[in-house]
Amino acid sequence: MTTRPWLSVLSMQRFTPAQARRAFCAALLLALLVGLLDALGLPLLRRLDDQLQDRYVRAFPSSTRQQAVVVDIDETSIAAVGQWPWPRYRIARLLDQIAAQKPAAIALDIVLPDADRTSLQNVRAAWRRDFGVDVEISGLPAGLSDNDGFLGSQIAATGTIAADYFYFDHETRDPAPPRPGVGFDGRLDRLHLDVAPGVMLNDPAIQARARQTGFVNAQPDADGVLRRLPLLLSYRGVVHPGLALAAAMKRVGVTSATIEGDAGSLAIRVGPHAIPIDERGQAALRFAGDATAYPEFSAVDVLNGQVQGHDLAGRIVFVGSSMVGMNDIHRTAVDARFPGLKVQSVMAEAILGDQVVGSPPWARAASVGLCLVAGAVVSAFFLFGSGLGLGFAGATVSLALLLSGTWLYSRHGVLLPVAAPLLVVALSLAFFLVASVAVEQRRVGVLRRRLENARRVTMESMAAVAETRDPETGAHIKRTQRYVRAVALELRRRGHQPDLLTPDYIDLLFASAPLHDIGKVGVPDHILLKPARLTAAEMAVMQQHADFGRQIILHASDGIEGENFLAIAGEIAATHHEKWDGSGYPRGLVGEAIPLSGRIMAIADIYDALISRRCYKEPFTHAHAMTLIRGMRGSTFDPRVLDAFEAIEPEILEIAARYRDEEGLAAAPVSLAEAGEGALAPH
Repeated sequence: MTTRPWLSVLSMQRFTPAQARRAFCAALLLALLVGLLDALGLPLLRRLDDQLQDRYVRAFPSSTRQQAVVVDIDETSIAAVGQWPWPRYRIARLLDQIAAQKPAAIALDIVLPDADRTSLQNVRAAWRRDFGVDVEISGLPAGLSDNDGFLGSQIAATGTIAADYFYFDHETRDPAPPRPGVGFDGRLDRLHLDVAPGVMLNDPAIQARARQTGFVNAQPDADGVLRRLPLLLSYRGVVHPGLALAAAMKRVGVTSATIEGDAGSLAIRVGPHAIPIDERGQAALRFAGDATAYPEFSAVDVLNGQVQGHDLAGRIVFVGSSMVGMNDIHRTAVDARFPGLKVQSVMAEAILGDQVVGSPPWARAASVGLCLVAGAVVSAFFLFGSGLGLGFAGATVSLALLLSGTWLYSRHGVLLPVAAPLLVVALSLAFFLVASVAVEQRRVGVLRRRLENARRVTMESMAAVAETRDPETGAHIKRTQRYVRAVALELRRRGHQPDLLTPDYIDLLFASAPLHDIGKVGVPDHILLKPARLTAAEMAVMQQHADFGRQIILHASDGIEGENFLAIAGEIAATHHEKWDGSGYPRGLVGEAIPLSGRIMAIADIYDALISRRCYKEPFTHAHAMTLIRGMRGSTFDPRVLDAFEAIEPEILEIAARYRDEEGLAAAPVSLAEAGEGALAPH
């Protein structure tokens, strides 16, 4: 049976075919979920799209034919002519001066809701009210006694578009609703315009003379950046245009516009121009640069005749003020302090130049499709490619998405939402990296368990060999194992050699303890099983089991690569009969020259020998065994190891009781004399 090539690739990635299928499906479900959340308008994805839009705006400025200009009542004009607010006759004179230059349209980006207190008729009324004096003023030209009426007449004479401002936080009760002066038809049913409950209008003497109006509302996004400008809103059932839209309609020479398209592809048709909008009637701002990219003239220069006819002729002129006190400054993608007056100019320029950016009707569906494609490509590269291929796939897909969005924006003025597909790329990369780590950890865990099983089986097999010839029971091995671990843990708690007594070391110590007497397989039976006291010659042979054990384990570990898990077993077998004072065997090591594993094993082995029944002795009680062990402090045993052993006496007793021999441990005290010196013999 041959292996398919893609299966071999999967094995290189350490994914089984089943795991690969599950991972692929999970990645596609994740991509679909992100796409659907984007289609539902998840705020996070919209913010990401907005940030991408900001980068497009900065990277690809629109062209401008300067069809709109600004006349700014700026700080210089205020300083030169007089303190703000200007008398209405001065604004009227400014409009007259501008109209003389033959502009295509004039739009006044100022709302003047209160009566002009400098009007002579208002001054006379104030004197009459406050002092009871009727002041007579003669020789005035007709109309100059009422500044508001005079401005209103100039607005009517020059065809200036007046501004209004709509409230969305409270309701107003105006007796005469504003007249927009233009109408809208077509697919109005597809719009979901913001409905304003209130409005701020100019003084009635001004408002009544204005034949056309436009609102100046501008609302930044949640992050404080102005990216869209409302072109339409509803008030008392009437659709009103924004000031820029009203000015553009006047420039084109139309008094009505048509709403075209369906949800997702709406546009306002103004003569030859189609302005993409969303369902709320908002249009995206597209800038030619920062505020300096748009022409402006100081109002004082216009009043002084320093602005030539060709500067304003045939253009839309927006009249307003960029003074700091007007609070009409906005943060945009291209300029942190963009005057609201120039925002109107930006939109009018984009409308007349057909450069308003819009999203096509298929944008959201395309976003879902791109999410699935991005998820599939990254998944395929990861599952069927190399590790480097995953990063390459992510970079390639991200670059392709960005280039496609860039190309559509720069060449066609289409804003394609690619934040969701880019997020899918990032999430897919993270998902597969996490999945690969999880699979690798699982593989390593399996290998670790196999290695641990191999260690356990190896040691158990070697211990089983020793048990076939050792008269001591399997319960003795279980008890000494647990004594050793308990003493080692107590030493660690006491802060003794923390670098050595790690959890892994203690686990190996526990696993190695059963091999402490494996060398007894080399001792003849007549010596190993002798019930009586050994002769000096027999004792010498018996003592050789420590070296036998070391050699057996050393030989067994020759073929082990890397960490030698039998090293501790070799130490224990070779040194568990060494004594602290150097009187032990086989090498007569002294003090800390004896490995810690051997010192711990010594006390565990001797204690268990004392409380256990042997062919040459009866078991001692725990209390008597502890008395004997304490007497070996500093001679046989390391004092610190003995202290740790004594500190865990309750645990030692519990271990001894749980793993009793079938014949039982000590039930009554037996003296050392009664048991004979063989009780401490190195059997």
